[in-house]
Amino acid sequence: MALGALIGAYQEDDAGGLRALLPLAGRTLIEYQARCLAAAGAAPLIVLVERVPTALNDAFERLRGEGIVVVPVSDGNEAASRFEAGSQLVLLADGIAPDMGDLTTLLEEDAAILTVPDDEAHADYERIDSAHRWAGLARVDSNMLGATAAMLGDWDLQSTLLRRAVQAGARLVPSTTGDGRGPFLARDEHSMADYERRLLVASRTAREDMVSRYLLPIVEEVATEKLMETGVRPAWLVQAALMMMVAAAFCFTRGWHWAAVALLILSTPLDLVAQRLATLRLKPLSPNMPSRRLLWPAAGLALAALGWFEARHGSGWGAMLAALGACAFAEAGRVERAGRSVPGAEWHFGRRIAIWLALPFAIGGWWSLYLGLIAVYAATSFFIAQHLRHAVERD
Repeated sequence: MALGALIGAYQEDDAGGLRALLPLAGRTLIEYQARCLAAAGAAPLIVLVERVPTALNDAFERLRGEGIVVVPVSDGNEAASRFEAGSQLVLLADGIAPDMGDLTTLLEEDAAILTVPDDEAHADYERIDSAHRWAGLARVDSNMLGATAAMLGDWDLQSTLLRRAVQAGARLVPSTTGDGRGPFLARDEHSMADYERRLLVASRTAREDMVSRYLLPIVEEVATEKLMETGVRPAWLVQAALMMMVAAAFCFTRGWHWAAVALLILSTPLDLVAQRLATLRLKPLSPNMPSRRLLWPAAGLALAALGWFEARHGSGWGAMLAALGACAFAEAGRVERAGRSVPGAEWHFGRRIAIWLALPFAIGGWWSLYLGLIAVYAATSFFIAQHLRHAVERD
């Protein structure tokens, strides 16, 4: 059965503007709400708004550019006409930034209302009864929306629809709270800045190697914060990282080792930042994304290019053998660790570790030594991962 969504966008914030237009993560609250609902599979997305100011229309255009179609309506009857008879819809209150976990929970129910406790922390949320307030999410039937709109008069559509859902026996489901979870009610730009920080923290992913864990967090945090306010797409960052690594391989073949190292180091945080931007925009990067999958082979290409140059300029065949051996053991180790939890995995050989290890050797010009060390490191990581895997299988 089709699942639509009705979003309120008519209430004003403390400064007199629409709550829906409060800034969030470089865009507006209404765009974040629409992305949440689209990510949950809701369509169509109907926005109930008395008038459409230029800024709101611009937000709708940006959403359409992302493939998310929103339709503004000015009253309940028009809203009801946009949904198929008997279809289910998600009701999202004006000014509410939903929790994606809550939204997933709601979609598992037939007719439900998400609630928060009736306490001081939630005093601005709409009261349902003496113990519950509305968390801003509800699942109702489109027939109920049509009947409510027909008898509405001057009453508020969302509040009236909420009351009718309660009277019809909709299940009250507690919202998840604590640890940065739960709904957020927008009031002003200051409160939105706090919520934006909460989203930034929530977008952090597990850092799988010691470089991303100990050297890159500050760079990743600052870059994510700055880029989320721009139109930069996460895929562009991954593609940029890939192009930089291929360019580094070319530089190695020409003997421009410092330029190659600089390009490689600059590439290391880009896919991490891209992943966080994609999470913030509720469009996670696919693990099968071609440019993302090619980062590992591109790193191997750069290493092979270094080995080829060193083999031709004094180091002999051993340099090329070390480079190719490192590539082979690195790939074998990656396969051994794929989908498995390996103790101390952050210290195992990886693309970012290999790149940053090159820096001290570049300073001393000890490239042959670097290639030998990388080969030993990759081989050791592989044998440890293999030993740990078979130990687990035996147990």
